[in-house]
Amino acid sequence: MALASAAAASETAAAVSLLPCNCKAQTRTILLQNSVPNSTTFSNSSIRSSITKFSKLRLLPVKRTHVLNQVRCSSDPYVGPDSPPLKIGIIGFGNFGQFISSAFKRQGHIVMATSRSDYSDYCQQHGIEFYRNIDALCEEQPDVILVCSSILSTETVVRSIPLHKLKPDTIFADVLSVKQFPRNLFLEVLPPGFGIVCTHPMFGPESGKHGWTGLPFVYDKFRIAEGTVQEQRCAQFLSIFEHEGCTMVEMSCEEHDRHAAGTQFITHTIGRILSHLNLESTPINTKGYETLLQLTENTVSDSFDLYYGLFMYNVNATEQIENLDRAFETVKQKLFGR
Repeated sequence: MALASAAAASETAAAVSLLPCNCKAQTRTILLQNSVPNSTTFSNSSIRSSITKFSKLRLLPVKRTHVLNQVRCSSDPYVGPDSPPLKIGIIGFGNFGQFISSAFKRQGHIVMATSRSDYSDYCQQHGIEFYRNIDALCEEQPDVILVCSSILSTETVVRSIPLHKLKPDTIFADVLSVKQFPRNLFLEVLPPGFGIVCTHPMFGPESGKHGWTGLPFVYDKFRIAEGTVQEQRCAQFLSIFEHEGCTMVEMSCEEHDRHAAGTQFITHTIGRILSHLNLESTPINTKGYETLLQLTENTVSDSFDLYYGLFMYNVNATEQIENLDRAFETVKQKLFGR
């Protein structure tokens, strides 16, 4: 009995040693997420009601037994070397759509794209099928529809998709910097059989140009039918990012937006404010000042529409603006009071 137990323990240890090495680092994500306190709520009903009205956030009831906040270290068992390649249709093939499609191609998947602008030359050079309208792309019945449009145009784009031309178990995914908005839009517009995966790669063409290893990839799954081909395709789609080395973080859309308002939106806001000061490099730059210059450059290089979308379509953004106002007033009072 003792020998059998020892052998079993040895086999278990050997199996554990085969886990991906980045799983150890991923556990730090859990600790960081659990250590972030809930934001303080400030009352400003008039502003909040206006933002909710104009952003058209349809807060539909979503049945969730608990808030997901965990890291996955391995792909679904459905995914294997014998899995056929996915047919991935990308709607909105600008810089980010092109950037993310490179990983799909590297891993042997079939990539199709459509966009308002003509990217047929780029697609021809990179082995991607380009369609001049959404109807033509949908007729090819991709396994996954990936919406890469801007936040402000997403609703118009999604409502223009000829859903009747798609397979009844098509999976819809997005890469928007806000998550409750696309989730609620998908739940409202898509037929019941369609799968939904809300994702946010926490990187872009600049920060991910040297690889995606260790970069967070946030996702939340909805209406994925268990034990079906749809579940297999969903796992296969997510495994693309895992195989690229991303830190896979499964997190609810609500929690994502709460964190993003305190990180991404505040970062963009500070950068936009600094840009109006017309800061310039000097012969005596400190490291801190160079960091501010870099922050300003990074944020203003993004379109104002992106920043506006972060504000209008994240219900937590107004609260952060209020927090920033309060903080600035507190600092001024300390200065002038002394």
